[in-house]
Amino acid sequence: MKFAKLAILATAMAATPIAATAQDPGTTVFSQVDGTEVGVVESNDGATVLVDTGTYKAPLPSNLLAEREGQWTINATKDQINGMMAAQEAEANAKRDAALVEGAAVMSADGQPAGVVYTVDDADTAIVKSDAGIITLTRDAFAVDANGNLMALYSAEQLAANTVEVPEGAEILTPAQAEAKQAAAAGETADDAAM
Repeated sequence: MKFAKLAILATAMAATPIAATAQDPGTTVFSQVDGTEVGVVESNDGATVLVDTGTYKAPLPSNLLAEREGQWTINATKDQINGMMAAQEAEANAKRDAALVEGAAVMSADGQPAGVVYTVDDADTAIVKSDAGIITLTRDAFAVDANGNLMALYSAEQLAANTVEVPEGAEILTPAQAEAKQAAAAGETADDAAM
């Protein structure tokens, strides 16, 4: 008889749906402060829950999430989390911009030397030059690593695959620099014609 009861209990437990956890992608996280939605869980590695607020994908320590009345909550509002993420982004961008200067050594995302910054223009484009040639990247393709080194956000293999050889003696310009030079030359030509 006990065996039959245990079997029925085990069957009932197996058939009972398990409540969603904060680890489940798609779970909505709410603010304990004002009860509004903070965002939706995108992923969880056990230590960090990535919550998409609609503005940022915020990595939140999993121990800060708690289940309250059937909802996963955090003791912050969406605006507070977005503000924190914006401040971190601004700080990271300031460090990157300070490091992204002509002559700066560049590492790949996987820690390999990628070359040096040859030029940076006002249109947020930089050219990295190596022995193999050049690669043109936008400013947001760079970051500063934990050691303060300028890093391209691509692997050495990806950078190599997109590097272009430069003929000996060729002038190296970003698209914006080339346009400015062309406009200046057109202006000089027009001035010469007017004389």
